[in-house]
Amino acid sequence: MKYTFEELPQAISTLHDKVDSIKDLLLESKPVSSPDTSDLLTVRQAAIFLSLSVPTIYTKVSRKEIPVNKRGKRLYFSKLELYVWIRSGKKATEHECHNNATSGSNSP
Repeated sequence: MKYTFEELPQAISTLHDKVDSIKDLLLESKPVSSPDTSDLLTVRQAAIFLSLSVPTIYTKVSRKEIPVNKRGKRLYFSKLELYVWIRSGKKATEHECHNNATSGSNSP
């Protein structure tokens, strides 16, 4: 679409109105929220959450077996990441193994 020099102010105004309405729709559909800091756990809290000892947590961190965030000398754990980490270790039930074997799938 081509505009003449005289039509440019009106075209820009229309474009600006459309961008504002899109912005309003986006803000309505997804409210802006601050990060939930209650999701972050200390080493001791992570140990309690996972029912593990604090030394076991440090061992798993040093072996890179557990998701962790390090800021300076402090370690922080996300509850959600720990939950996903726990769920990723799920072993297949006997029934699931049987179904996978009969369907020819190699995944657990």
